[in-house]
Amino acid sequence: MDDYLVRGVAADGSFRIFAAQTTHTVEEARARHNCWPVAAAALGRTMTAGLLLGANLKGDDLLTIRVLGDGPLGAIIVSANARGEVRGYVQEPQVHLPGTPEGKLPVGAAVGKGHLHVTRDMGLKEPFTGSVELVSGEIAEDIAHYLTHSEQTPSAVSLGVLVDTDNSVVAAGGLLLQLLPNTSDEVLEKLEQNLAQLPHLSSLIKDGETPEEIIHRVTRRLEVKILETKPVCFCCQCSRERLEDLLVGIGKDEVASMLEEQGGAEISCHFCAEQYRFGQGDLQRVLERIEAEKKES
Repeated sequence: MDDYLVRGVAADGSFRIFAAQTTHTVEEARARHNCWPVAAAALGRTMTAGLLLGANLKGDDLLTIRVLGDGPLGAIIVSANARGEVRGYVQEPQVHLPGTPEGKLPVGAAVGKGHLHVTRDMGLKEPFTGSVELVSGEIAEDIAHYLTHSEQTPSAVSLGVLVDTDNSVVAAGGLLLQLLPNTSDEVLEKLEQNLAQLPHLSSLIKDGETPEEIIHRVTRRLEVKILETKPVCFCCQCSRERLEDLLVGIGKDEVASMLEEQGGAEISCHFCAEQYRFGQGDLQRVLERIEAEKKES
C-alpha cells in the first residue's frame, strides 16, 4: 500500500484529526542515509510528525522541524510542505544503544536533552519559529508539548516506526489529534478513553490497519467527517543547479582552491544524500560566473 495521509474534523467542530501511513517514506530516508535502527526510528518519527503538521499548510508554505538534543544522534532536521512531500536527515545515522527494559529502541536516550524548534515559512517577511525544551526526546511527546504550549492547541500525538533485524523499516505512521475551542467534557472523555485503548501505531500499520481505521478507533462513538486523503512521499528539492549556486556563493578563493588541490568537487545533499560531482570544467564555469556576477554588481 502506498503511503498517504488522512485529514478529518469532528462533525460538531470540536476537534481535528490526522493519521498517516509513512512506511515507504521512512524506509527511503533510512536507506538513503544508511541509518541504524535507533536513528531510523528517531528520523522516521520526526518525518511523520512533519507530514502531520504540514497537512495544515497551503500553497508553497514550508515547515521545518529541528530536534537539537545533546544525545549521540546529534541534530535531526526535517522539512515538509503542503503537497505531502518530506525530507530529512539525522546528524549521526550510525548510532547503537542497548534497548530499553521493555525491548524498545532507546530513542529518548539517543536524542538526549535540548530543544525542539518548529519553523513555518508562509511566504511572509519573516518565518515564524516556535521553540520548547525537549520533554523526553521520544519525539511524539515533544511535538505534543510544543503544540500545547507554543501554539496553545491541546494535542495528542502518536508516532511509530518498527525496524526489522536487517535495519529495514517494516511499518511507520502517525496520529495527531487537536482539540478546538469549546470541546465539551463528554467529547473529551470519549477521546481520552479511546486513546488509552489505542495499541502501538506501528503494530497496527504492520497488521494492515489503514489511517482511516486508526481515525475511527480514536473517534469511536463520535461523528467525524473526512476532509482530505492525499499521498505522501520522500522528496528532496536539491538539484545540480542549486548546488552550483551554492558553489558560487562560497566565493572565488574557495572554488579556486578546490580546482587547484582536488581538480574538482563532490558535494552531498544533507537531506537526501544524493552526490553531485563537479569536474574541472564545471568549477571553471563556476569561477566565470563569480567573475561575471562581480562585474554586474
